[in-house]
Amino acid sequence: MTTWVLVADTSRARIFSAEKPASPLQEIRDLTHPEARLHEGDLVTDKVGNDQVHKQDGADKFASQVCGELDAARGGGEFRKLYVVAAPAFLGLLRKHQSASLKQMVAGEVDKNLSTQSPADIRKQLPDYL
Repeated sequence: MTTWVLVADTSRARIFSAEKPASPLQEIRDLTHPEARLHEGDLVTDKVGNDQVHKQDGADKFASQVCGELDAARGGGEFRKLYVVAAPAFLGLLRKHQSASLKQMVAGEVDKNLSTQSPADIRKQLPDYL
């Protein structure tokens, strides 16, 4: 069974797999949340001050969506362990939405935003043997 690596920020979540402990990463899924890249004024037009709340709600929903996707894959036996690499604030949201069963699958975390990096550069941030 494979090891999965989630690399995410508030606008994108990439899921990689490694067939063997020392294997290179292969991207298998790419989830996007394009609203996170919009300026606040493009998202809402109501009172000033609500913008940051709206953006935070969007990030929270995206974290929930990502964890739902991972939970479904976990339930289907698609991976045996998971590494999570995420921007620090988004990592906190991911932890909040992980089910107890999914948390047990997490073998390690890296609190860096590497979502735009190449698979080889991401792999360098992880243990030699996954």
